[in-house]
Order: sequence, then C-alpha cells, then structure tokens
Amino acid sequence: MNEIKNVLGEPLEPCSMKPLTGFYRDGSCLSLEDNQGIRAVCIYATEEFLIYSKSVGNDLSTPMPQWNFVGVKAGESWCLSGPRFVQALADGKAPRIFIHATHERMLELVDLDILKEYAIDL
Repeated sequence: MNEIKNVLGEPLEPCSMKPLTGFYRDGSCLSLEDNQGIRAVCIYATEEFLIYSKSVGNDLSTPMPQWNFVGVKAGESWCLSGPRFVQALADGKAPRIFIHATHERMLELVDLDILKEYAIDL
C-alpha cells in the first residue's frame, strides 16, 4: 500500500479530531479521487477567516445538527476545500495552514512555495 503523503512528500499528519474533519471524517485531509472538492488543506481557522468564508457562501461556523456538524470555531483546525483556499488566496483572505497535515493533492491547485508562505508549522 502506498503511504499517504503531504505536500512536502512526508507522511500526512492529522488535522483535527475535534471537530472531526476531513472528507472521510477521519481527522485527516486525505483527498482521493472520490473527493472531488479536494478537501485537502488543513487550515487554522480565525474569526476573520470564518466571517470571510461565510460571506462567500461557505459557512463553516454555523452548527448543522442534521449533518452532525458542530461548526468550526476560531482557533480550531479544519480541512478546507482546495478551490475555496484558492478563492481566499485571490481575495487576499487565505488562512494560515498546517502544511504537514495538507494532502499532496493541493499541489494540483497551488504551488508549494505559496503553501509554504501560509504554513505555521515549518
């Protein structure tokens, strides 16, 4: 079996178990072909980013009990969709990331040097 890698080519680290994140709800930003939204980047959520995200139609902070989603709070980590990260970059609102917990599929969307600029764990 192939080892799951982060954007640095190292083993992918967990992003968040509380709240439980990831497309597969396994705490990691693993992004395989069935994850078409490429939820691959592990972000550090700030109040500013959560407000921005909600304003562009991606409400991460409002709990949705019907989906067993408690909502993301400032200071928590979350696997964000790659295209949403690219949108935030273009808008000058990209959040800081945990690069060791960001899946290698993000390299399909964003250059490694840019990801390194936003990394808080390098």
